[in-house]
Amino acid sequence: MKILNNIKYFAVAVATMVATTSCLDKLPQSAIPVDDAMKSFEDASQTVTGIYSMMKSSALWSGYLTLLPDIQTDLVYAVEGYSNTYGQHWLWDIRSTNSEVEAVYAALYNIISNCNFYLERIDSIIAKQTDDYNITILEQYTGEVYTIRALCYSELIKIYCEAYNPSTADTQLGVVLRKGYSEEEASIRASLKESYEFVIDDLERAEEILDNQYDVYSSYYMTNAVAHALHARVALYMQDWDAAIEHSSKVIDHESGMYSLSAANQMYTNSMTFFDYMWNYDLATETIWQVGFTPTSYGGALGRVFLNFTTDYTYYYPDYVPAQWVLDLYTSGDMRYSSYFATLTTGYDHGLTWPLLVKYYGNQNFIGNYIYHVSMPKPFRLAEQYLIRAEAYCRKATPDFSKASADMNTLRASRFSGGGGSISLSADNYIEQIAQERVRELYMEGHRLQDLKRWGTLYNNGEGFTRTSQLHSLSEGSTISVKADDPRLVWPIPQHELEAPGSQVVPNKSNN
Repeated sequence: MKILNNIKYFAVAVATMVATTSCLDKLPQSAIPVDDAMKSFEDASQTVTGIYSMMKSSALWSGYLTLLPDIQTDLVYAVEGYSNTYGQHWLWDIRSTNSEVEAVYAALYNIISNCNFYLERIDSIIAKQTDDYNITILEQYTGEVYTIRALCYSELIKIYCEAYNPSTADTQLGVVLRKGYSEEEASIRASLKESYEFVIDDLERAEEILDNQYDVYSSYYMTNAVAHALHARVALYMQDWDAAIEHSSKVIDHESGMYSLSAANQMYTNSMTFFDYMWNYDLATETIWQVGFTPTSYGGALGRVFLNFTTDYTYYYPDYVPAQWVLDLYTSGDMRYSSYFATLTTGYDHGLTWPLLVKYYGNQNFIGNYIYHVSMPKPFRLAEQYLIRAEAYCRKATPDFSKASADMNTLRASRFSGGGGSISLSADNYIEQIAQERVRELYMEGHRLQDLKRWGTLYNNGEGFTRTSQLHSLSEGSTISVKADDPRLVWPIPQHELEAPGSQVVPNKSNN
């Protein structure tokens, strides 16, 4: 298979980033003055390498951006004796000065700034090329950078903005759109409609540039399939059901047959199913894009707060354990349960024995290098695309519950022993069934907060969720109730962004 990505990237020297008072004004990482930067093919390659390197940040998919939205909801419980890691989010004491809130915002805008730096200069570099091969590579890079910028903006919108309402989106607050690099731009939040339109525009450019013949599973790099997968997710958030179906279908029904669900009911090795192998070795036919780690270059440890084995290398000291209601969702024959959870006795004085989350126990190759609980984040998996398409079929003006049920059952057949688990969706049960399946499949992958926010009154009559204390859960926070219209479902804008010189950024309701 011809994969342009296989011939990428050169080593990059990363210099200290120049900081200003605002996350919106970060300079790109570069070892040379900005005016002299990125003038050659090699410079462009190094810039893209640097962008991918920044995506490993523990503030993003290998840490805060994945874990905090789910810890904040009803999926886990803090354990008596926990280390207070992410305690503010667990307790819903989420402030504009919270270090994690600031770090996510800063990390995403830093990547966007570097993307803008690249996009502003790439045309002049391409114009100088006389080698068609170099031009092809640079065009590939450009499609990747558009996809990365779209992804970062979509994450900012997801976390720091209200759910999209097609009838009011032009008056809802979006994000500050940094469209260029060199020219000064006012720090003003665009509307939510304008913000999403900017993301869609970037994705359409990427889809046009990136050739789907270079799509590959378990890719470390942005591909045509990644752009379509993101487009499908964004369309779902925008309630554009037809577009969600169109773009998820581009991946599900990929003309090369590149992507397929990693079966939990078929053995890949003597001891692991295909599904197990995806989590143990970060290689799977259903992974569309994952943040690429190596034993010498990796990001955060997603599994640490669920296991903390390295506290004494003898016992587990989880900060958070799965909610009982989540464990109860997995019925007999659902093989995801044994892949995601293992009943273990903790090292706490109270000796809690509980099904702990081992989904992120860690890449086995890394463990061999004494690196524990580090897994490659998988922001785009084929399973989510089936769930997106099923929900979109159900929520169209003229629903197609037959096609939605077929997608759900294709997914579940790959997860249940004997290919079972068949269900039927209808107008009366589809949102509950899809909501439960999204928890079962996407548990602790960072989707729950956004799902509660975007479903609103459609789910649980708008009652959101209520935590109920369970064995040895921390008393404080274990009985929180959050309605679907709670403004804290939207993270506050970091305080330093509101107070930065010249800032006209309007705060969220959660800033109050």
